[in-house]
Amino acid sequence: MSGAPELTSAQGGVAVAPEFEVLGARAMPYAATPTLLFDLSVCEPGGAQVYMIALTIQLMIEPARRAYDEGTRARLEGLFGPPERWSVTTRSLVWAQLDVVVPAFTGVTIVPVPVACNYHMEVAAAKYLHALPDGEAPLALHFNGMVYYPNEQGGLHMTLIPWSRSIDFRMPVSVWQETIERYYPNTAWVGLRGQTLEGLERERVGRGVPTYDACVQALLEESGRG
Repeated sequence: MSGAPELTSAQGGVAVAPEFEVLGARAMPYAATPTLLFDLSVCEPGGAQVYMIALTIQLMIEPARRAYDEGTRARLEGLFGPPERWSVTTRSLVWAQLDVVVPAFTGVTIVPVPVACNYHMEVAAAKYLHALPDGEAPLALHFNGMVYYPNEQGGLHMTLIPWSRSIDFRMPVSVWQETIERYYPNTAWVGLRGQTLEGLERERVGRGVPTYDACVQALLEESGRG
């Protein structure tokens, strides 16, 4: 889906008005940390030459735009509260803000946009994506920035892209899952205060278990939640 409101130049004529569309998402190979590549199509439908676009993208998750089965609703209660309140609590979640340089093109070009996949379970976007077993994650991309292109005299002209330029993209959950699993197989991350970690270490040693995971599992089993 693409959006293309008309933009006007400082002289009052019709300016270059790029349109955007995400063609797909895929894992970035050989990255140092889990990273997705969004293949972003940038089109100037009037066929004008574009020198460059300095683009800022706000990448959002829109939880209200998909349905959830009972198991998924249970996993998301910690994020949105009881399902009966989701009509007011399933607010948009910020995934990332991205700065992208689109190089010179005429007509249409495709730019791979890297998106880091944080797997910290106290980060709302990661918690949401982790809770989805399958299907698609509803995303919205909001664009802002500056388009640089030649004017009729061959000089440099600039046009602002307003934040009102937005598109939707339904990302396959499997793409995110496969990317995370490649780096953190069967693992998730939770941040602990130093004092909490020291207490957990004392508990681990006292129980004689080899790992923090085994210690937490024992505590959960004792509480009846394991």
